Amino acid sequence: MPQRGENEQSQGNVTVMSVVNSEHVRSKWLPMIFIGLGVALIIMDATIVNVSLPSIIRELNINSIDAEWVNAIYSLTFAALLIVMGGLGDRFGRRLLFVLGAGVFLVASVVAARTGSGEALIAARALQGVGGAMMSPTSLSLINSIYKGKDRTIAFAIYGSIIGGMAAIGPLLGGYLTEHYSWRWAFYINVPIAIIIIIGSLMFVPEFKDPHIAPGIDFGGAVLSTVGVGTLVFALIEGRNYGWFKTTKESSIAGVDVAVGAISPVFWAFVLSVVCLVGLYVLETRRTAAQKSVLLDFSLFKIPTFGLGSFAAMIVSLGEFGILFSLPLFMQSVLGYSAFGAGALLAALAVGAFIAGPTAATLAMKRSQRFVAQLGLALEIVGIVGLGLTISTSVSGWVIAFWLVIYGVGVGYASAQLTGLILADVPVRKSGQASGTQSTARQLGSALGTAILGTVLFLSLSKLTFSNLASVPGLDEGQRQQIADLVETTAGTVIPSLAQKPGGAAIAEAAGEAFASAVKFASFTAAAFVFLGLLATLRLPSGTTSHAEVIESSTDV
Repeated sequence: MPQRGENEQSQGNVTVMSVVNSEHVRSKWLPMIFIGLGVALIIMDATIVNVSLPSIIRELNINSIDAEWVNAIYSLTFAALLIVMGGLGDRFGRRLLFVLGAGVFLVASVVAARTGSGEALIAARALQGVGGAMMSPTSLSLINSIYKGKDRTIAFAIYGSIIGGMAAIGPLLGGYLTEHYSWRWAFYINVPIAIIIIIGSLMFVPEFKDPHIAPGIDFGGAVLSTVGVGTLVFALIEGRNYGWFKTTKESSIAGVDVAVGAISPVFWAFVLSVVCLVGLYVLETRRTAAQKSVLLDFSLFKIPTFGLGSFAAMIVSLGEFGILFSLPLFMQSVLGYSAFGAGALLAALAVGAFIAGPTAATLAMKRSQRFVAQLGLALEIVGIVGLGLTISTSVSGWVIAFWLVIYGVGVGYASAQLTGLILADVPVRKSGQASGTQSTARQLGSALGTAILGTVLFLSLSKLTFSNLASVPGLDEGQRQQIADLVETTAGTVIPSLAQKPGGAAIAEAAGEAFASAVKFASFTAAAFVFLGLLATLRLPSGTTSHAEVIESSTDV
């Protein structure tokens, strides 16, 4: 039998090992705190300004076009630079670019908060998009580099919960700050968060870069990808505004006047985008064959998880956009919610996403990543269809919240596991390129969702309002069309004021009913796209085992 001293020594060793293990667990997840804060920052700022726009318009005296660009310019610069920034992170250091991105975001937020003109605010938002583009692909590649196996599954589950949660918390926080303080605090709040990200990342996040990257910088690829993606996103966002082929209204772009009936700038943007993206493919494949450095290695798309997964993510993002786009407008214009009230109701989506977080990793380990992603997409479809079936001018907020929670759980499951599947078989040394590419696919999906679902919503709103007004006595066809056009161009925000005019209650009721039906159509269209994304996942590997670990053993960084 062991002597007493031996027992004490053995027990002491166990105690020391327990302390060491617990310290290791704590330190292992410290990087995820600051990476997660970075993801939360860029997702939150994509939506936080939405409910603040009326106050911004009044204070800065900007028009509706400028107001659209306050939102659109962030998405445009963000999407246009994702691939470039992912490649730069691989070359110069992923943590370095992540930290620099947080610094750019901090400076841009201060400029936005202190601006006195619409032009300066748009420029600051563009700079925020640059900072976000530096942080987004590098955050994914850092997760892919730091965590392996089961830990990577957990990390991506956390990542997915943050995306789903912050997309809904953004409008809530923006509404609260605008109503109780000022819209400027929607930008000031970024400053302490960015400082924490910078300090914490420098202290606790390890640096990774690709030591095997070919010499030289692919300037041609950087220019072609930035212009190609940027003009494509511009065209998708502005198609309904300017006209897809012929210009539908007098406008001015970069100081050049465009007459009604002329070839639309959106069409020329599409042409330039196609030329640049085809040129990018030709250039990158030739540089790859010559073993030169490339911004985008198109051989990545030969990896089934990456190619099919990126397509699925793009289609899913297209469908997911429908909820956050149409619901806040409907809740404020028809149901009478304030900006903060609408944001608070949308927070139900965040509740669902955070519920999904702790269970996503467990389900993925018990079943597979593909199963959890498909379960998430199925729940998204249920939530969206449920909203479409129950939405009305008298729907209860509790009913909306119920469907949003289900939808949020689906977003939490699908976002994390799709990302994990997409990057599962990508070598770590190429994870910056891969992360930037899949993030760009998601952004393109969101922009396409803006175009398609926005068109479905507003065309339905105009036609149904015109039709419903036939039951209102005293209105001729011209008056009905004038009201329908007004409801459409104001995105329904004119409906409450219509009700205040003499005899306007019936008009407002007809427009409100039309808005409810338009939201139904947009919801069912969104659900159809999410279903297409679900079908695309059927050809994905299960994700229970990955070739990435084998690849990493020979190409680790």
